[in-house]
Amino acid sequence: MPNMNTILIKIGMTALILLIGYILICILTKILKRGLKKTKIDEVLHTFFLNCLKMLLWIMLLITALSYLGIPPTSFLTVLGAAGVAVALALKDSLSNFAGGILIIISKPFSKGDFIEDMEIAGKVEKIDLLYTTLMTFDNKVITIPNGKLANTTIVNYSREQKRRVDCKFGVGYEDDIALVKEILENVAASNPKIFNEPKVTIGIAALGDNAVEFDLKVWCATEDYWDVYYFLQEQVKLAFDVQHISIPYPQMDVHMKK
Repeated sequence: MPNMNTILIKIGMTALILLIGYILICILTKILKRGLKKTKIDEVLHTFFLNCLKMLLWIMLLITALSYLGIPPTSFLTVLGAAGVAVALALKDSLSNFAGGILIIISKPFSKGDFIEDMEIAGKVEKIDLLYTTLMTFDNKVITIPNGKLANTTIVNYSREQKRRVDCKFGVGYEDDIALVKEILENVAASNPKIFNEPKVTIGIAALGDNAVEFDLKVWCATEDYWDVYYFLQEQVKLAFDVQHISIPYPQMDVHMKK
């Protein structure tokens, strides 16, 4: 049997191996961190890569230390594998969110600051983590959505393009002058400098409704000006219609009484 001195020497050398390994791990992670900053990889993935490297290096270091002490590394790997399976089963939903986070970060259907909608919830992207994405709604609510859900649903990104089309619909009475209505819509659109000249403004009769002649007014503007332009058109068209005595009819129903 090994004497006490031999055991103490092995323990001391093991501690030295762990200390040197710890220093090397710190150096390697710092090098990787600096290298990642020079790449175009999303910052959210930086932490993931660093943690993966640390975990791998620590496993290698522990196997080396156990081997020096004479403990078979196969036992350690067996226990580690069994623990990994148990953790994977317990965290099944979290792993789905994690995979969804990786897909979102790699494919980039949206970025921080974009206004998105997942057909149920809409909001501005505040933060993208590996498990969850955080949205801020117009009324200042914070919504946290699992990435697994976002990665498997239809996403509408309203901020990806630099310009958007604003679609408005206005109804006028059948007795009103159609040419005058079109002239009013053209003048209102031309009065706002935020509305682009190209693509050109589109004005036309969309439908002959039950109670009104429905006009389409479609203009283009910068994405960040969308709501300003939309509200401008709604207000100014109503005011211009009032000045020119253009009626905006209400739904009506004729009732005939029979004896």
